[in-house]
Amino acid sequence: MNVQPPQHAPQYSWPQILSTLKDGDSLSYEQARWTMSEVMSGEAGEARLAALLMGLAIKGETVDEVAGFSDVMRERAEPLKLPAESLDIVGTGGDQLNTVNISTMSVIVASAAGAPVVKHGNRSATSMSGSADVLEALGVRLAAPMERLESTFDQIGLAFVFAQAFHPSMRHAAPARRAIGVPTVFNLLGPLTNPAAPAASAIGAPRQESADLIAGVLARRGSRGLVFRGHDGLDELTVTDASTVLEVRNGEITRQTVTPEEVGLRRWTVADLTGGDAHHNASVVRSVLEGRPGAARDAVLLNAAAGLVAFSSAADGSVVERLTAGIAQAAQAIDSGAAAQRLDRWVQLTSAE
Repeated sequence: MNVQPPQHAPQYSWPQILSTLKDGDSLSYEQARWTMSEVMSGEAGEARLAALLMGLAIKGETVDEVAGFSDVMRERAEPLKLPAESLDIVGTGGDQLNTVNISTMSVIVASAAGAPVVKHGNRSATSMSGSADVLEALGVRLAAPMERLESTFDQIGLAFVFAQAFHPSMRHAAPARRAIGVPTVFNLLGPLTNPAAPAASAIGAPRQESADLIAGVLARRGSRGLVFRGHDGLDELTVTDASTVLEVRNGEITRQTVTPEEVGLRRWTVADLTGGDAHHNASVVRSVLEGRPGAARDAVLLNAAAGLVAFSSAADGSVVERLTAGIAQAAQAIDSGAAAQRLDRWVQLTSAE
């Protein structure tokens, strides 16, 4: 009887992983998975993780590496019972321009316009106010029980997934990230590790290389989405300059440039979008949802429209045409009072005893 020896998964080691990066070579998808498993189990240690992050940054990350890291993070996140047919609008952070919380406002508007939204976010790491910070200042309870989060989504089609609560294993990476003090591959992973695994995403990145990587991971997963970079350096669709937009559908990526004027918006300056701390930015959220015109409103209309385009299963017409239609939907959601009411209801549902 010919008995075949058991097949074992390939075994890796930290010297092997770090030597690969030192030589300027990339990790395979399986090597990336092994490495992130080590990080999330606390086996990596601060020195190894710092070496890994800087090795990746110097070499330049690949789609296989980012996909391997992010897939392990999603698998190890706390389980969440929300429908996958949902939308996230999120930025990588790291643009260091300290604007108001555009993506956070955009998810409220997109939700009021009819898209089921599961926003994944955290406290600020590189700006004065992250999505969690501004939502907390608005009265949204970040640490609501799981049942409350799911119930809130059932009632209003909107939920905030607090990364800190759903990725507890990430605490092992925090010391090295703080010590390095510059954006790393982890900035790319946040938008790709929503535990709800939404089918659609609108994701902003400040650098084109990052946008290309994120779009590549979405295509590999078979997700749909828009990934964009403002030419002014914003990790948003910008109203101060042109933006490069990558549309991901059916595993394919198409690219085009969009200007504010093409979608019926005026052009502003980055200074017009400058924010402050969480309480300042929360006041901007309220004013935008109450209908105040200006740069923040236009940026929110454009990014909410990006979410609506990403979520739609239809792809008729150009991206510019679909964004223009989405802007009209977003404006209606604000001007009718639906967006402000959605925020009020969100606060009420998450904070109720």
